[in-house]
Amino acid sequence: MAHEHEHEHEFILEIPEFEHLSYEVEEGIALVTLRRPEALNALSQDLLQELAEVAEVIHQDPEVRVTIFTGEGKAFAAGADLKEIAALKDPFMAREYALLGQQVFAEIAALPLPTIAAINGYALGGGLELALACDLRVASREAKLGLPEVGLGLIPGFGGTQRLPRLIGRGRALDLIFTGRHVSAEEALSLGLVNRVGEDALEEAKKLAQKIMKNAPIALALAKESVVRGEGLDLAEALEIEADLFGYASATEDMKEGVRAFLEKRAPNFKGE
Repeated sequence: MAHEHEHEHEFILEIPEFEHLSYEVEEGIALVTLRRPEALNALSQDLLQELAEVAEVIHQDPEVRVTIFTGEGKAFAAGADLKEIAALKDPFMAREYALLGQQVFAEIAALPLPTIAAINGYALGGGLELALACDLRVASREAKLGLPEVGLGLIPGFGGTQRLPRLIGRGRALDLIFTGRHVSAEEALSLGLVNRVGEDALEEAKKLAQKIMKNAPIALALAKESVVRGEGLDLAEALEIEADLFGYASATEDMKEGVRAFLEKRAPNFKGE
């Protein structure tokens, strides 16, 4: 029986070979880097498909505590691939294209752990929509953010018209969407569009990830679930969800360890149990 029990707990994670992004995990932080620098990391359908695949890998990887998304070169992601948009023959194809991007970003948004977008340069159109699908956004001082789609005769189609107003309010969101303008990192910070600004977005994101990782993994997942599930509900229903998840958290070994460590005036040793 012991042999069978050991076999049941063997876990080998298969990581696909990615062409347009890289995936690495170091000390609990998964780093996903978009790698189409020659196209300013434009979100082609191939790259979107790889983002869906990497979301599945993150979901299954037991080592990952926090995930950071960033871009290689001078852009986070400068939008959707315009050649692919130009090739859309009719409204039905265009609708399917939007649904693809929405689905991929929904999978990223649904990851049961904290996610951070490290915005190292341009985050425009679909690139900003990818950042909006993350829980937190950290920008370098040189970053430029915007949703320029109306200038192309389009509207944001990968979640921008829905996630942006939920994050910064309707009036501020419509200002950005109607003008299509690029905002600086400092203005993005004042709008609540980003959480932090620093010299190096990735380094700032890693510092933030390390602060987050000092806390209990199950509690982090439950806190995220409570916030997400409560959005759009009336307060009484949302508070019921919060109470249920609080009860679940209270039954974890990490909660016992957290309280014990506080009383003993030491750092807790959380194990995600």
